[in-house]
Amino acid sequence: MSLPAPQHLVALDLEGVVTPEIWITLAEHTGIDGLRRTTRDEPDYSKLMAGRKAILDREGIRFSDIYRVVEAMEPFPGAVEFLHRLRSLHPVVVVSDTYEQLAEPLFAKLGTPFVVCHRLTVAEDRIVGTEVRVTASKRRTVEAFRDLGYTTLAFGDSHNDLAMIRAADHGLLFRPPPAIAAAETDLPIATTYDQVLAWVSSRTA
Repeated sequence: MSLPAPQHLVALDLEGVVTPEIWITLAEHTGIDGLRRTTRDEPDYSKLMAGRKAILDREGIRFSDIYRVVEAMEPFPGAVEFLHRLRSLHPVVVVSDTYEQLAEPLFAKLGTPFVVCHRLTVAEDRIVGTEVRVTASKRRTVEAFRDLGYTTLAFGDSHNDLAMIRAADHGLLFRPPPAIAAAETDLPIATTYDQVLAWVSSRTA
């Protein structure tokens, strides 16, 4: 009796991979350059969010202001079809350090994929805090699926994706900034969705 074929699961980041960066888009909308800093620049996510919240408080930017900006955003060209093709091959989970209330319009435009992310605490239309689902959620999500018997593949573009990529059975950098590409030379790099699909197929055949 032959053994069953291994089950595969693909984990990917959201912003910078299938959608633009929410905070960079907000920076462009408001003209506040301090909001341009993302996980591509700052490895410490807690420090990054504390800085963002300080700017929002100082500038009087409300949750509804940010939400309207996100509502007007669109996924990257080809991202919806890419996710559709990827989900036709294997189970897919989007693992992000964004917040479900904030990114909800983008989830809908992507075809409502399964997303693991955090929550915001909002009071009187102000972001007053964050509810982190678990610490190191990207890495722990991949590890949890590995514990369930899945052979995992993971890809992303930023500092906060590296632990997830390293925890997976197969990891890939997708359009990483030069500093990350230079520091993580053992990881393969893809720059197009077709390259990602070819990589997935080559490791799950």
